[in-house]
Amino acid sequence: MPLTTPAGSRLGRLLAVGGTAAVLVLAGGAAVAAPAPAGRTAPAVGAAAHSGPYGRLRTVAALSADRLATADLVAAAKYGTGSPIDDPAREQQVLDAVARQAVAAGGDPEATVRVFRDQIEANKLVQRALHRTWDADPSTAPTERPDLGEVREEINRVNGELVRALAASTPARTAPHCGGLLTAAAVHVRHEKGLDPLHATALRRALPSVCG
Repeated sequence: MPLTTPAGSRLGRLLAVGGTAAVLVLAGGAAVAAPAPAGRTAPAVGAAAHSGPYGRLRTVAALSADRLATADLVAAAKYGTGSPIDDPAREQQVLDAVARQAVAAGGDPEATVRVFRDQIEANKLVQRALHRTWDADPSTAPTERPDLGEVREEINRVNGELVRALAASTPARTAPHCGGLLTAAAVHVRHEKGLDPLHATALRRALPSVCG
């Protein structure tokens, strides 16, 4: 089933990025992350128009958080199947794709690949933590398995937006003040999206290569 918007499908209803890291009401009556308020629809990823160095870095941080939200779904899709969290072939496909997209967007493909290596490691950090939690307490394990193909479509969509955001933020990312602005932007995004400690830690892991 093709995805049109983050909230436009069954996957979108599970993901519902916006007020939280991700809505994943899959475990026996409990959610992996707190759900968004009832009736609230998630804005399109990267929809806010930010300008200036801080705004552009905030967009990068926000898209990184949106990408991290998919880690919950990937973890649930793989859990109990024997599918490894590390998937070098898939990871290389992602890196090759974002390098091509960076060229098309006028960005630096090598810098983009460095950022996405960190994005991938941050995503795996969340997956490993969730699998450990579910192993330790099977009652919290998912009882519904998301379609990994659909989840990857969503990841690819966010990847494209993040590639364009990186290209648009090149002056900010290569400026001497990038580190301080990015830290402030990440704090803002963490509070704006209501990230739990796991996803906040993963967001920090996703961002070290953003500043040139």
